[in-house]
Amino acid sequence: MFGFTQGCLPMPRWDELNTFFEKAGAKIIFGLNALNGRTIKSGKAVGPWNYTNAESFIRYTVGKKYTIHGWELGNELSGSGVGTKIDAGQYASDLVSLRNIVDNAYNHGKPEPLVIAPGGFFDANWVKEFISKTGKALDVVTHHIYNLGPGVDEHLVEKILNPSYLDGEKSTFSALQNLIQSSGTSATAWVGESGGAYNSGHHLVSDAFIYSFWYLDQLGMSASYDTKTYCRQSLIGGNYGLLNTTNFQPNPDYYSALLWHRLMGRLVLSITFSGTNKIRAYAHCAKQSVSLISCHNFNKSSIRESI
Repeated sequence: MFGFTQGCLPMPRWDELNTFFEKAGAKIIFGLNALNGRTIKSGKAVGPWNYTNAESFIRYTVGKKYTIHGWELGNELSGSGVGTKIDAGQYASDLVSLRNIVDNAYNHGKPEPLVIAPGGFFDANWVKEFISKTGKALDVVTHHIYNLGPGVDEHLVEKILNPSYLDGEKSTFSALQNLIQSSGTSATAWVGESGGAYNSGHHLVSDAFIYSFWYLDQLGMSASYDTKTYCRQSLIGGNYGLLNTTNFQPNPDYYSALLWHRLMGRLVLSITFSGTNKIRAYAHCAKQSVSLISCHNFNKSSIRESI
């Protein structure tokens, strides 16, 4: 967090992982170390990104014909950062370097992996400058969400069942949507990481049925603000994992994610609900093609695309 080592992912291990990815049918996004080559001074990483190792790794991956859905630069270094931060202008310059590496390594072939950043907590001024200076190099703007606070909080259940508290995250989704629309960028918005409560969540809360009241609301809310992808922290690991870390049995949120994936299509409908604010209402066209055809009869202004 406050520095980094030369710690390493050996290529034989990368080969094994890609065998696993292929068998699992997973779409893989790899987060690249954005601190390499920089000097950290008083909580700020200065200097340009040394991309030599990242470029070598990407070229190896291309040579082995491994399918990577996207390359993401850095983790939680935007805005005020977590432990350390990078100025938006420098980050944009580094992102352009990553785009050039990807373009050259894949020889501008289609489909080319997505170039993704910054993978940190939303800071409107920082993100605005970052987007404006990346030009067409950026495909996806990612941000992280842990709006329930620390996992040690004994009042997580009260927060999850408080509609006004959950509504607080609307401002982030709305602000990012407005920034993207006003900037003219073709980049889309993703939640790149979200686990509700940070520091691994809270046993018997984030691994229990109650957590789906937060999770499903987040999925519906984010989609209504044109978020294209929502990445859950985590599949396995910590109390907020979708699988039990001991026996690998699904936790309740696994089924929430599975149902959402199976039932909710990419077309998001604008709806209103006039009852109690303790009931949430979200509507998407169903994934089945027959339902999508019938949905096209709706007024186009009431439909957004999302994943």
